[in-house]
Amino acid sequence: MAAETMQVGGHDIKVSNLDKELFPEGHVSKGDMLDHYRAVADAMLPHLAGRPLTLRRYPDGIGEAGFFQKHASDYFPDWVRVVDMPQVDEGSVNHVVCDDEATLLYLANQATIEFHVWLSTVDEPDHPDRLVVDIDPPDGVPVSTLRDVARRARDLYADVGLTPFVQATGGRGFHVVAPLDRSADFDAVRDLADAMADRLAAADPDRLTTAQRKNRRGDRIFLDVNRNAYGQTFIAPYSLRARAGAPVATPLDWAELGRAEPNGHSSTSIRKRLAQKTDPWADIDDHAASAAEARERLDALR
Repeated sequence: MAAETMQVGGHDIKVSNLDKELFPEGHVSKGDMLDHYRAVADAMLPHLAGRPLTLRRYPDGIGEAGFFQKHASDYFPDWVRVVDMPQVDEGSVNHVVCDDEATLLYLANQATIEFHVWLSTVDEPDHPDRLVVDIDPPDGVPVSTLRDVARRARDLYADVGLTPFVQATGGRGFHVVAPLDRSADFDAVRDLADAMADRLAAADPDRLTTAQRKNRRGDRIFLDVNRNAYGQTFIAPYSLRARAGAPVATPLDWAELGRAEPNGHSSTSIRKRLAQKTDPWADIDDHAASAAEARERLDALR
């Protein structure tokens, strides 16, 4: 299909190959993907804005190997925001930051299926404003068990003074996320996340583990806190996932968890959902809390 030009936010975006099936099983085309990102832009952009991105691109669709991209490409137009971010070891990487719909659609046209965001923003990269525990199950764990683990995490977050938010990842599990006030650095936040995961696992050692090595986990659910580190990412709310069925990472209300599947929303259902209810994470930053105070409360629980 010939290239078309889309006008978004005062920018011309040339979109091409709209008929190309990026999800061959479900016949979801690149045009369908662009429609998805247009439809979710208002809800999604606040969760992308100001954060360095890692893009997961699939130029030949999910049936072929895609790739993760951290470095912004040289050919990106000059209106796409690019920020030079220091790396952990040495050097720096020019990361894309997506603050507007035009950038979102431009990146989608580059066959970016998945958008992964830092847990900190470009203005305070060493001080995260998110804490994330990823509930990562092996095959065969019933979803009722995952929901139960998410609720236990929720209760522990609340006990230490954090406000818990939950996301169906569009993959295998759920994320339990807390907004932070950026008063602590990554080392302190990772330490808190580690200690919380350890406490949850110690209370249910037959079902939960914090073992980093897969061969030590057995059939237990891994409480993954590795994302709580400088330059690490988690899947952005309302991002598609490069999986069969084109599932969508979806913020949930806790009251919905009892009916929720990790991959229960598609681009079709998410449109209906956003037409009927506001984003459950819309006010997440109003609940930002101190990681140091949470750690003190956690220690007091012992």
